[in-house]
Amino acid sequence: MEYPSGNSDTWLIVPCYNEGPVIRDVLSNARKTFPNIVAVNDGSADDSADRIRESGAWLVNHPVNLGQGAGIQTGIEFARAQPGAKYFVTFDADGQHQVHDVERMVERLRREDVDIIVGTRFGEGEKKDSQVPWIKRVVLKTAVMLSPTTRKLGLSDAHNGLRAFNKTVADGLNIRMNGMSHASEIVSTIANEGWRVSEEPVDILYTEYSMSKGQSLINGVNILADGLVARRLP
Repeated sequence: MEYPSGNSDTWLIVPCYNEGPVIRDVLSNARKTFPNIVAVNDGSADDSADRIRESGAWLVNHPVNLGQGAGIQTGIEFARAQPGAKYFVTFDADGQHQVHDVERMVERLRREDVDIIVGTRFGEGEKKDSQVPWIKRVVLKTAVMLSPTTRKLGLSDAHNGLRAFNKTVADGLNIRMNGMSHASEIVSTIANEGWRVSEEPVDILYTEYSMSKGQSLINGVNILADGLVARRLP
């Protein structure tokens, strides 16, 4: 299959844990627009690694599950070492993120004075808000309320995993928090480094599959716990 060369300077970073049912389709679809993708198989117990290979994406394996933060950091380190890499995108493996949003975010990086763009589910008023399941909406907005740094930066959805950033940010990120707390660590690093940050309204596809993995009570508790961690970060 022929892939476009116009985005050859952009790398998608996809942390993956037990996403065998969907990961091949997610990666294959994204590669139609962004040929450079590294998927980090974070100690999956299913066939995720095989499905990643079949998609044609680069595969990096963690021998054990280390958490999403570790998966993102491994992917960043791989991607930033590649010749010609200028732009980087963190992209979820479960099919929630949309390629058309990535295109828009990367184009903004190319033409605007901004270092990192964070996706938001709350950027277009109540119409956009209503697309987010109410439990998720309450959890995410509470997490923002718990984080003074997030509010200071003007971010409304710090736990949105869709982020696009330039080489300056890629070289400067050193995520140490392996679990959900990596989201607040990224926000803290943006503030500490003085990176220019903006938001972009994005569409999140809430499928039955993704909701079964991402809308659980435990997930919500983890996000709120991350909000408490954020209060202690500089």
